Amino acid sequence: MGPVRTEVMWNAVLDAVAATSHDRPLDVLDLGGGTGGDAVRLALLGHRVTVVDPSPDALASLDRRASEAGTAVTGILGDTEDLVEHVDAGSFDLVVCHGVLEHVDDPGQALASTAKVLRDGGHVSIVVAGRLAGVVARALAGDFAGAETLFSARADTWDLRTDGPRRFVVAEIDALLAAHGFTPVQTNALRVFADLVPSALVDIEPGARDALFALERLVRTSPDMAALSAGLQSVARLDLTTAPSDRGVPRATV
Repeated sequence: MGPVRTEVMWNAVLDAVAATSHDRPLDVLDLGGGTGGDAVRLALLGHRVTVVDPSPDALASLDRRASEAGTAVTGILGDTEDLVEHVDAGSFDLVVCHGVLEHVDDPGQALASTAKVLRDGGHVSIVVAGRLAGVVARALAGDFAGAETLFSARADTWDLRTDGPRRFVVAEIDALLAAHGFTPVQTNALRVFADLVPSALVDIEPGARDALFALERLVRTSPDMAALSAGLQSVARLDLTTAPSDRGVPRATV
């Protein structure tokens, strides 16, 4: 088992798969999947995985990682804005969108593209940074003015150039999902404690690492803990009866 933070995030992927799979192999799109740390592990579990990422270097690392692991993962150069030019509409059971909405100019556009490439009844797993955890962190660091500013911020008026990566509260994610035909089915609190506990304690104290991981797993479904967690996960199901009717264009020849 790797570092607690890494394993908490991997379990978020497994939770999304469990909500989707019904014990069958899935067609999974890892949007912004980078070097494929999660994608390769999913492929080794028997799922058919595609990574779309804007970094050629990351995709080259993905190829090497998959080859060394003895599995296959498809890597495509692209991002949320040109996603429907590279993959077929309605071709995935699950889209993993972890650590993406914080950085894109338009989270709504990213979710619209996600909806287009999912099959009806497919799922998306969104993981974003939690805003209230950032408020607490700034206050503990003595930046009281920064904590006040962050507490008063809103995701829909966020300026990436001046404010840095976007942070969310649960209600904002739920509203974004609903606007694009998704119904939230599961909300998880991620890294409630892992980002706060000193690494020296976890590395040196016997049993501390396993106990911290167990505690993270215990509280992950608590709505109260989600409000204060460093990472927020929402797993949501696509319902085409409420989604926008435009499903995108067929995949371009590349």
